[in-house]
Amino acid sequence: MSARHKPLQNAVFSAVAKLARSSPGVNEGLLKALLRRDRVKSLAMPSRLELCPAEDVAEGTALKVEKDGLTLAVFNVDGEFYVLDDACTHGPGSLSEGYIEGDVVECNFHNGQFNIRTGEVVLPPCMVPMKTYPATVEDGKVFIEV
Repeated sequence: MSARHKPLQNAVFSAVAKLARSSPGVNEGLLKALLRRDRVKSLAMPSRLELCPAEDVAEGTALKVEKDGLTLAVFNVDGEFYVLDDACTHGPGSLSEGYIEGDVVECNFHNGQFNIRTGEVVLPPCMVPMKTYPATVEDGKVFIEV
């Protein structure tokens, strides 16, 4: 952890310790373990992640990108870029390999559908919305914040 994040980590751990002391049955060690250092860092400042050149994702298509432990689907809908987790919430389908019509993607596994812009379920059997990431394009490259 960088020196600039250390004060935040210490403040969080102090708050956890205070909570544990004032709440019978709360395990301070367990709470601290749940707040691993990398999670505390992510609370402090989102980091930008460069995914791909925008030109690699033609309008109406998707691209699977694996970066920093994430497997993502980058979509180009009418010139706007949207990023979702690639793995369907219902099964082993890959959304980047799904059928795209407008702003809806159909999973290639059980044919469930999701709204690309919001991640919301459009058609079962999928029931759980997709995780979305705010995307920006700068200097011709697609970025997200994680």
